[in-house]
Amino acid sequence: MDKIPSVDLRDFLSDNPERKQKFVNEIGKAYEEIGFVALKGHFLDDQLVDDLYGEVKNFFQLPTETKLKYEIPGIGGQRGYVGFGKETAKGFKKGDLKEFWHFGQYVSDDSKYKNEYPDNVIVEELPKFNEVGKEAYQMLEKTGKYVLRALALYLGLDEFYFDDKIAEGNSILRPIHYPPITEEPNDAVRAAAHGDINLITLLMGSQGKGLQVQNHNGEWIDAIAEPDELMINVGDMLSRHTNNKLKSTIHRVVNPPREQWGTSRYSIPFFMHPVSDMRLDALENCVDENNPKLYPDATAGEFLRERLIELGLIKI
Repeated sequence: MDKIPSVDLRDFLSDNPERKQKFVNEIGKAYEEIGFVALKGHFLDDQLVDDLYGEVKNFFQLPTETKLKYEIPGIGGQRGYVGFGKETAKGFKKGDLKEFWHFGQYVSDDSKYKNEYPDNVIVEELPKFNEVGKEAYQMLEKTGKYVLRALALYLGLDEFYFDDKIAEGNSILRPIHYPPITEEPNDAVRAAAHGDINLITLLMGSQGKGLQVQNHNGEWIDAIAEPDELMINVGDMLSRHTNNKLKSTIHRVVNPPREQWGTSRYSIPFFMHPVSDMRLDALENCVDENNPKLYPDATAGEFLRERLIELGLIKI
């Protein structure tokens, strides 16, 4: 496959059973073959997208010493600011050429997860930053819920199988700034080749060249979304849970041509995580004598911690 398939969530949301099944078949096939789709018909409207990018750019333009106020020690970068070059892809020594922010789950005071999740960090200098971030978080979470319902049907499960596993899940909205490149990168890239940790990732900001996906022949192909599309891919948790029936695909963000080094790039992925006690053990109907079980049993929380240590965000 040399192109990312495009699907329309409005097919799944329609009252027409044939359109709904068409979406289930298309997204399931794409996730088996390459692990990525471009999705139209999501719940983010144009005004919200514009507002979010405006607030994100305002934040990253703040002085470094101001941004560093919001770097919270001891939480593995799960909320607030993470400075330039702090994250390193699994298996790489060079830090990625990026800085980013994390919005996390919004839970009520009586939620069982209240003490598990760090509080979101409020940016005092930008009154609308947190408000717009929360609205975008919730619209992306809503979009992801319907994508997972379609995948549940594709996998032969109850349509609502994932609903209670993602309600109050440990999902993260990560606005990323890839600053202008000011000197020879020496093998460092904006985001080194990696697979995502979570169930699915919903990515805003892949409208230009930069994001590349490795297909099953080992070839790197450009993943470029239309202006009204999100790029959505399978993460390692979903891949483990389906015993690799749905593929978590290696991807990267390459540096621009030298003549474009002076430009910033912004992208905003929503990493959809389940609650920490969800079991990622392989689904029974994804294991047979031709497809033996590939991974040891684990909870989502155990797997997340292991990966954050590998990324250098949790120090042990």
